[in-house]
Amino acid sequence: MQATPAHLYEFGDFRLDTAKRVLRRLDGTMVPLTPRVFETLLYMVEHHDTVLDKERLMEAVWPDSIVEENNLSQNISTLRRIFGETPGSHGYIVTVPGRGYRFVAQVREQTDNGSATVEAEEATGPTSPENGAEAATGKDRQQSPGKTGGLLALAVLGVIALTAAFLARGPSVRWPEKHKIAKAPPAPSSGTVTDIVRSIAVLPFENLSGNPENAYFTDGIQEEILMRLAKIADLKVVSRTSTVRYKRSPENLREIATQLGVANVLEGSVQRTADRVHVNVQLIKAASDTHLWAEAYDRKLTDIFAVESEIAKTIADSLQAKLTGSERNAIAAQPTENTEAYQLYLRGRYLWNRRTGENLKKALAYFEQAAEKDPHYALAYAGMADSCVLIPIYAAGTPQDYLPRARVAAQKAVELDDTLAEAHTSLAYVFFYDFEYAQSVKEFERAISLNPNYAMAHLWYGLGPLSAMGEFDRAIAEEKRALELDPVSPIINADLGTVYTLARRYDEAIAQLRDTVEMNPQFHGGHRCLGWALELKGATGEAIAEYHKAFELSDDPIMLAMLAHAEASIGKQNQARQILGQLTEEAKARYVPAYAFAVIYLALGEKDHALDWLEQAARDHDGFYINLIKFEPFLDPLRGDPRFETLVSRILSGPVK
Repeated sequence: MQATPAHLYEFGDFRLDTAKRVLRRLDGTMVPLTPRVFETLLYMVEHHDTVLDKERLMEAVWPDSIVEENNLSQNISTLRRIFGETPGSHGYIVTVPGRGYRFVAQVREQTDNGSATVEAEEATGPTSPENGAEAATGKDRQQSPGKTGGLLALAVLGVIALTAAFLARGPSVRWPEKHKIAKAPPAPSSGTVTDIVRSIAVLPFENLSGNPENAYFTDGIQEEILMRLAKIADLKVVSRTSTVRYKRSPENLREIATQLGVANVLEGSVQRTADRVHVNVQLIKAASDTHLWAEAYDRKLTDIFAVESEIAKTIADSLQAKLTGSERNAIAAQPTENTEAYQLYLRGRYLWNRRTGENLKKALAYFEQAAEKDPHYALAYAGMADSCVLIPIYAAGTPQDYLPRARVAAQKAVELDDTLAEAHTSLAYVFFYDFEYAQSVKEFERAISLNPNYAMAHLWYGLGPLSAMGEFDRAIAEEKRALELDPVSPIINADLGTVYTLARRYDEAIAQLRDTVEMNPQFHGGHRCLGWALELKGATGEAIAEYHKAFELSDDPIMLAMLAHAEASIGKQNQARQILGQLTEEAKARYVPAYAFAVIYLALGEKDHALDWLEQAARDHDGFYINLIKFEPFLDPLRGDPRFETLVSRILSGPVK
């Protein structure tokens, strides 16, 4: 006889009613939940004995939609607030490092007639996500450098890691709903009226194929057209990360254009059937809703590059942009003649844009397959480099394992196509990781000359070698240029605040970061960076509040280290040591940067331990965290220490062994 489906679940002080779809406290008080938050909780409770990876949860809660990972993170943070969880204390939901989440509270199930109940096996500990067969393994265990630890560049760590994590095309941040976009300020612009007229945003194309699995292909066509347009210096082209939020049928093009700082928008749709593809596009002058041009293309799949090139060329002509000979060649280029390799590349880029450790590894596999199909496909190698750069940021592997692979792939991409800005940008960032600043500057400048509209090249250049060398005026100019090209990107907004903080311009940093969190309240990086600036300004209480907000939105180990630093600075050393123990345990299951341990030990006054971990970070080539050692304000207590100054000199002089 089959068991009757559970009608009620009881756990802790709560009762979940699956029939009425409500959550109540045991005293009968209803706890309001949105439908998606309810679905998230229900799925986790129903699978309380299982470690649930993030991809599986997203597919369960949004079965018919493509959503960013931070939609799930927002639901988890909402539930944690309801359950009263705090950093280091998880009685209901545990983060399994590098995997996902596990519901650990004891669950009591009651059937429809209330006759049968069963209690889940009690978890061995709410802070032990490794319990069970599905728990994460310790493949990438971090080894302690001797008996001591080292230091962490807090927000810099955080922001730079996030920066890499968003790389060029498509963040995993939670965007405000479409009807709320008026809250965001208009995009900055340093250009003339003519510059603004020749500006465009390519909005996400609609998938008309009737098959959600073709979403990768539709997104890929939009991105390829955008990247071709971006190669034209006479056009201002807004990056994908600012347009991805308008995924479905934007209603107010004038409002969108104002926010993005452009005069024109391109809308489109893609329908793929067998070996044919149908593409509809329309170019619209947003202020008057005037259609400047529209066209429908019905071609063989093998002709897709010609379609993309033709669309880009027609848009440039319609906006009266001046094209150089090299730009005409660039937008007409056919990156591969192998359609199978092209589709593998699009699948890889689609997964790469949905940032999780698991997705990045899948993306890397697709890029590798694309390169196998066409060994001369430069973009496939650039994708491999992009993935290998980010995998350590998502705790899915170590820099030692993936940075050498990133370098090989980026160099191969440049070798195959020296005109590919993406490849030069990836190579520039690898050089930055490896403390090769002169080479990094050279590659960034080459990338920007090839594609002045490539926001990530400006972003990484500013927060990378320019900041590491203390050239803050130039760094701020590059960050502002990136923001002009990608005005509603939360990571770029946060990174501008970070460069202000590194330059010790704390008032400007706080103002910028307050704007960032107001525009993107669910972006944990904004709260973390604001906390960093506030702590350095002396507002430690406000800083701790921001760190807690960041914790509710993310399980980032760097954020926890920053919280520990702030707690220790006001005498709460026990809380700081509790977080230190938590990170030590997490390091057994996923990669935790050595810098995270360093910053905690420094706040605890254990300078030798902090230096041990800083030296470990340098050996690990934790480029995101150690490169800014010369100017990172949290490291000021070490300045003048001979051991510290020797380490600074070693890093600034080149690769550290």
